[in-house]
Amino acid sequence: MITVGQVGLGQWGPNVLRNLMALPDVRVKVCCDVDEDALRHAAVQYPGLQTTNDYRRLLDDPEVQAVVVTAPSAAHYELSRDALLSGRDVFVEKPLALTTAHGQELVALAEAGRRVLMVGHLLLYHPAVARLKQMVDAGELGQVYYIHTSRLNLGQVRRSENAMWSLAPHDISVVLYLLGEEPVQVAAQGLTYLQPGIPDTVFLTLRFASGRAAHVHVSWLDPHKVRRITVVGSQKMAVFDDVEATEKLRIYDKGVNPPPPDYQSYGDVLSLRFGDIYIPRVDMREPLRLECQHFAHCVATRQTPLSDGRSGLQVLRVLEAGQRSLEQGGAPVALNQEDRP
Repeated sequence: MITVGQVGLGQWGPNVLRNLMALPDVRVKVCCDVDEDALRHAAVQYPGLQTTNDYRRLLDDPEVQAVVVTAPSAAHYELSRDALLSGRDVFVEKPLALTTAHGQELVALAEAGRRVLMVGHLLLYHPAVARLKQMVDAGELGQVYYIHTSRLNLGQVRRSENAMWSLAPHDISVVLYLLGEEPVQVAAQGLTYLQPGIPDTVFLTLRFASGRAAHVHVSWLDPHKVRRITVVGSQKMAVFDDVEATEKLRIYDKGVNPPPPDYQSYGDVLSLRFGDIYIPRVDMREPLRLECQHFAHCVATRQTPLSDGRSGLQVLRVLEAGQRSLEQGGAPVALNQEDRP
């Protein structure tokens, strides 16, 4: 049995708490938040749960082995740092921190103290994404050319962060996971309509040393709810659509056939291929439940999480480069090799 303390019961925190409470090998002993109403609601919903508005009380409890940080992004670094320094394992929601320097510090603290540090990149635990990763690694799509993603909706406009920081970490984490490499260049263009200085629509382009690329489109000013990732390969193409109720992953046997060895004109021999569309079997389970289970397993076994601190730092580096590009009007920003984790 792992005893956990959670800090942050805002919009997403109650969902994490619900899943932690459902795990037979996890005991959530205490929750912390500055909102007394949120604490009262949690105490009523889960009798026996201790609540506090003092984070030190949570860290001073000798029974608490791990801390789950679901507070606002601006507090991730400080709360996670204090938990790591107190000798706790940490699960922190995305992003790991708001600067690469702070992210590097958290990773160093976790590694020096041999602590588990896991970042809440939820889509990496989605069964459809796991199936897609298997297909990419097995070469079922052929050579991956590029990936493009769309995460759009109307509403949930943030005041403290732009659309890129709010929405793009999900898709960036999946892109890096599927391709297994970090980009060498990031460019971002933002459009600001609702709040001065806070882009509500962002187009982010990642370029990789392998020649592959990814395009990420995020917006909270769009008439449709879209949660789609398309992977284009030399043999097949795959579409993960998280808005679909059941058929979330589709594989398209479409592409361009290569020319024969004795071709005369390259353009004359290129031919399109339109094959079947099929839907792989994916055993769906709630991704957040799987993510919480994975954290508990890593704490118990000392296994390195799938979304560990270093992978969280990779996503943070892309976000920080994207922010610099936004501030420079979309100019490409290079990611230095020597700074990589």
